[in-house]
Amino acid sequence: MKNNPITFIKNKIIESKNIAITSHLRPDGDSICTSLALYFMGRQIGKNMSIYIKDNIPFPFNHYPDIDIVNSDPIPQENDLLILLECANVSRSGFDNLENHFKINIDHHHSNDYYGDINWVDPDAAAVACLVFALGKEMSIDFTPKIATQLYSGIVSDTGSFQFSNTNAKAFQICEKLVNCGAKPINVSELLFNNNPPEKIKLLGLVLSTLRMNEEGNIAIITMFKKYLKELNLKEIDTEDILTLTRSIKGAKIILFFKEIKQDTFRVSIRSKGEANAAKIAEYFSGGGHIHAAGFTVSGKYKTLLKEIPAKTNQLLKQSLGNSKKNEPKTY
Repeated sequence: MKNNPITFIKNKIIESKNIAITSHLRPDGDSICTSLALYFMGRQIGKNMSIYIKDNIPFPFNHYPDIDIVNSDPIPQENDLLILLECANVSRSGFDNLENHFKINIDHHHSNDYYGDINWVDPDAAAVACLVFALGKEMSIDFTPKIATQLYSGIVSDTGSFQFSNTNAKAFQICEKLVNCGAKPINVSELLFNNNPPEKIKLLGLVLSTLRMNEEGNIAIITMFKKYLKELNLKEIDTEDILTLTRSIKGAKIILFFKEIKQDTFRVSIRSKGEANAAKIAEYFSGGGHIHAAGFTVSGKYKTLLKEIPAKTNQLLKQSLGNSKKNEPKTY
């Protein structure tokens, strides 16, 4: 299996009849769109497919084509196969009672527990959509415009429209093929980036008004309080563009985005630049993610967290950058 998991996955899909797909809590564009693409790939070869995602689908993906296929019901026990996308462990899906399922674990994050009956974890892949594209090729799938559009959307979303460090040559090669199969970049960009309600722009202003920089100017901190969403009558909203804008600040190596979940509990999204490792910082706080995109959940009084988290982050950042310099080869 370690040598060629894609062959084992292909064979298991072919021998299965009822196949369920799930992904992680707080789903993102890559997990949602790739789930939809995999659903239609399975349908194309005669499988009974279903998608289960526990949390609500965020904007703008809740307006995406065919999104009504996704449901949040408990996953039935009678499936022949359960495919988990981007789940570091089973609990990351948010669903219970999955012990008896045959599980395929497909992920592109380096932090993974390898819990599946078949595991395919490739941190070099720009998005899980890239892996599912490779799976489709292995299965001789006809990449229809519908499938191509979903996979292209997953890659564009997870690379921040090709701005993030996970962007690589392979991602561009795959996107070229998907465009040739009918994915339309302009249409995808309209759906992903030019579809904001006025309230979203107002939210952007409120969040940016909380911007703080640490004394060294290498860490930027922004916050979204629940009251902002309530005032603007917003429930689910994509905030990646807020992070991207803050990430553009000159000299800022780390962005900490505090999102209030409930009183005294915050989800902290981390974005980093250069050699700054967001995943290592998140792991210290019992979270995880990519090198330049990660997150964790923390509880405590906001004013206290606003002092302690950036201070510890700066300490970890200095340690990380210091260690990387120690490991550089000496020149004579």
